[in-house]
Amino acid sequence: MARKTMIKAINEALHQKMNEDKTVVVLGEDVAIDGGVFRATEGLVEKFGEDRVIDTPLAESSIIGASIGMAMNGLKPVAEIQFMGFVFQGFDQIVDHVARMRHRSQGKYNMQMVVRMPYGAGVRALEHHSESTEALFAHTSGLKVVIPSNPVDAKGLLISAIEDPDPVIFLEPKRLYRLTKKELPDELYRTPIGKAEIIKSGKDITVVAYGAMVPIIEEAAEHVGKEGVDAEVIDLRTISPWDMETVSRSVEKTGRLVIVHEAARSFGVGAEIAATIGERNLLHLLAPISRVTGYDIVPPLAKLENVNYPNSEKVVRAIHQTMEF
Repeated sequence: MARKTMIKAINEALHQKMNEDKTVVVLGEDVAIDGGVFRATEGLVEKFGEDRVIDTPLAESSIIGASIGMAMNGLKPVAEIQFMGFVFQGFDQIVDHVARMRHRSQGKYNMQMVVRMPYGAGVRALEHHSESTEALFAHTSGLKVVIPSNPVDAKGLLISAIEDPDPVIFLEPKRLYRLTKKELPDELYRTPIGKAEIIKSGKDITVVAYGAMVPIIEEAAEHVGKEGVDAEVIDLRTISPWDMETVSRSVEKTGRLVIVHEAARSFGVGAEIAATIGERNLLHLLAPISRVTGYDIVPPLAKLENVNYPNSEKVVRAIHQTMEF
């Protein structure tokens, strides 16, 4: 197994699924000739041709609309939105049609399609290039929302997303695209959607995150471990449907919970997790649930990016405060 980055893992997943299944097509802005703005689709057009790797106009609504027509007629489109902040032009199509077509047609049409988007901060880009609005999609019935945190999961989850009969929003933490390398199986494999991973077992406190925040909570857990705090670290991997059973069982054991995400605090994924665990595990909790998140503001310019978003120091502080109860 070769060590590869997340961007290479995504590219490999697309190559292998397109090679295996001739109904898989890729479309988006600059995905063909340029290989995508981050080179996630590099080499696809040379191998599979312009009929299956399609450069679209700069019009997100048309990208999603075309994907709907493809999915209704037996293709499996993988649409790329260049940055998450650009998706709002296609949001109507996603919410009103992609998410509802099976219900609207009483099961006649599936929307077997994937919408890939780089999300989040970490590359010091302008506001629309640094959005983390995953809660909007998680709140939309009919969509699955998947967010890998490492190359191995990125490949396996993308393959599962393409094969899933439901529409999948596949969010890629661009700060992790080339940050680390992992040994990646050469063969085509699947990582289950809706199943969290316990990265590190622990008995004192549960720390939960997804996407770009996972390396941060791993660093925080390592730090507090040197102080004698044994943290259990969970990567959600999917936020809709999220794996409440795994998190609930962990909190039954530890009695404490810290949730971390870079999206705005109010009405976010962390709030849903906290509410659910409060309902299910109130009598197991030894301390109030803590959230470490971004602020309720527009994504800031580069010089304030590090102020707004979580880091390991903030997570360590939250763990200390939670452990004091």
